[in-house]
Amino acid sequence: MLLTSGKGIGGLLSTIGQALYGLAQSLGGPGLFLVALADSSFLSLPEGNDLLIVVLSTGQTWDVMAYFVGMTVLGSIAGCSLLYYFGRRGGGFIERRVKKLKLERVEKQYQKWGLWAIIIPSILPPPTPFKAFVLSAGVFKVPFKKFLVAVSIGRSIRYLMWGILAVLYGEWTKQFIENNLLEVGLILLGAMLMAVLSYFVFRKIQRTASRQEAQ
Repeated sequence: MLLTSGKGIGGLLSTIGQALYGLAQSLGGPGLFLVALADSSFLSLPEGNDLLIVVLSTGQTWDVMAYFVGMTVLGSIAGCSLLYYFGRRGGGFIERRVKKLKLERVEKQYQKWGLWAIIIPSILPPPTPFKAFVLSAGVFKVPFKKFLVAVSIGRSIRYLMWGILAVLYGEWTKQFIENNLLEVGLILLGAMLMAVLSYFVFRKIQRTASRQEAQ
């Protein structure tokens, strides 16, 4: 089990996480929605969504897997929207409690990369500080529609990848995700960065060719 018990607040959160995990296994899609909503907002359930998709999708058809992935993505979008709203409405509160240099660093990432500053962290597994980027998107007033598009793309890529592996390889995928989630995330990040780099190189070549034709 990925969630462990403890004492105090940590133990309470762990208990809630265990309850949500069991609920998701018994309810299927609606349970996945609730777990993803909780994990993407104010409760942390490391690797919970990924493993649940694998467990529930193993031995299922492609349609059933797509349903589970869709419910997880929707739950994550809902949870991220809550954090985004909190960041937008409580920006001053957050700015007073986060080091100015750290906020400036995150803001520069948004200015440099745009929506990629949300898409890439939304794909990567823990310990990527994805919630910090979500909160910052609200603080810096990233347009909500663009924010939703970025989260939808990133989460769909991440969860669909595990769903496909679960349908194809079943139990092996469950063991693999428990032992190598971070490594897979880094490989996926590398592939994403290569795709982004290729896109910008292609655009630069196109612009250069257009200027030469205009001369």
